[in-house]
Amino acid sequence: MATSDYGLMIGMMIAISLASFVYADPEFLQDVCVADLASGVKLNGFECKSNISADDFFFAGLAKPGLTNNTFGATVTPASVLQITGLNTLGVSMARIDYAPGGLNPPHTHPRATEIVFVLEGELDVGFITTENKLFSKTIKEGEIFTFPRGLIHFQINNGKVPAAVIAAFNSQLPGTQRVANAVFASSPTVEDVVLTKTFQVGTKEVEKIKSRLAPKE
Repeated sequence: MATSDYGLMIGMMIAISLASFVYADPEFLQDVCVADLASGVKLNGFECKSNISADDFFFAGLAKPGLTNNTFGATVTPASVLQITGLNTLGVSMARIDYAPGGLNPPHTHPRATEIVFVLEGELDVGFITTENKLFSKTIKEGEIFTFPRGLIHFQINNGKVPAAVIAAFNSQLPGTQRVANAVFASSPTVEDVVLTKTFQVGTKEVEKIKSRLAPKE
């Protein structure tokens, strides 16, 4: 087994074990409830489908690095209930995040989950900000772990000269992700300019420039 494959396997096992200790989602009342993503019924989760198989509990999407040739130089590959329908009601999910040199996973929150990351390769500067606006940050390396408390703004950046990657685990089947800049400047409908100019103490032209950069690409 290649060293990278071995590291990925260990990282996934540790992340799953740590994430399964505490549930953010409601406790389940049956052995399994594989999500029927096609159903319009939503009861704080997904309706259970009747015909299930082992494939409902399988996903190979974290085995390979994600492409990082984008604006931020980082890519998140999720493994939530939307990719693994068997996770429905189980209160856990995962993701792989790959970073090019200089790559950034910009400030964001997960409203429904605490996150814990295990570094597969490389080195990252990470941090989260409390509601008292206090920053807790650290440099983490291969084999090390860092935790981001539920709902708090956090980030990761690869300030190194080589690629980096982590496996992330969440105590929710669908943690949700809200990027701070996109939420404020690229909402639909958009937030009034007067709110943004007063909040960030910038002019209308600056606000419009940011909005245009963050607007969803058609």
